[in-house]
Amino acid sequence: MTVIDFHAHFLEQGVLEQAGPRSVASGFGTRPIEPPPGSRFADIHARMLDPDLQVEDLDRLGIDRSVVSASLVVAGTAWAEPPLALALNRRLNDTAADWVARHPTRLIGSFTLPLQDLDSSLSELERAVDQLGLRVANLPAQINGLYLGAPELRPLWDAIADRGVVAFIHPDGVSDPWFQDYSLWNSVGQPIEEAKVLSSLIYEGVLEQLPALRIVVSHGGGYLPHYFGRLDRNVQNMPDSARNISRRPSEYLSQLYYDTCLYEPAMLAALVDRVGAERIVMGSDYPVGEADPIGFVERCDALSDADRAAVLGATAARLLELG
Repeated sequence: MTVIDFHAHFLEQGVLEQAGPRSVASGFGTRPIEPPPGSRFADIHARMLDPDLQVEDLDRLGIDRSVVSASLVVAGTAWAEPPLALALNRRLNDTAADWVARHPTRLIGSFTLPLQDLDSSLSELERAVDQLGLRVANLPAQINGLYLGAPELRPLWDAIADRGVVAFIHPDGVSDPWFQDYSLWNSVGQPIEEAKVLSSLIYEGVLEQLPALRIVVSHGGGYLPHYFGRLDRNVQNMPDSARNISRRPSEYLSQLYYDTCLYEPAMLAALVDRVGAERIVMGSDYPVGEADPIGFVERCDALSDADRAAVLGATAARLLELG
């Protein structure tokens, strides 16, 4: 069995220097982007900048391959004007391709897009897939308040579907300063963003109209898979809310895939009960997340041996069409 981590992060120094001070992780410039030398976060940064260190950790953790995606909470580009956003995203994508070229049997590359300009996004998607050989689109939940299901972004989903690209949705953070205290932007804000983007994809009809899309959602999909009852009730009380869909909102949750980055086995068990083990892939949020991602999956009593094999790698291999 090939063990695959679907949720591992990288950085590129030049993009980090420009985007870091504008990121949610730095408090939008209120905290330094470079952690103190010798600190835990200095080691984390080093590992996001060096593919060789990542592969060493794959060996240590017993993971065969990982999908590497740019850390959008640290180096997102939503703040940039379209020409600069395109340049920064191209730089990230070139870095991902270089990492894969250096470790082709261990790393699987993803690409980011300058979503503030749809034409640039579509052209960069084409370059990333056709020229760089990247197979996963690393998408934030929204771009300047426009969530991914919005009609304005439908051509992007059409292109993703046409090319058979796998989408990995990972929010780039919340801009509301309230979430900065206690690092709530991470613990509470990210699952809220995931609930919002999934609601957008469901209610705007993206999942209805493009059922073959392969979408993996970070952090177990956030809050929505565990609080869907109010969505289903709403379409009874307010039928107009279902104008783009033909089924209950909750039924579309089973069209998506989710990673295991939940930190609590009971939460993974609840997700398994809701969407099925066949819709879950292992995701560690390396190098800031789960220290023992394989052990976390193995400790979930809701999974059979066959389920564990699927979660640890078989489902991801099928999604990525690995030989």
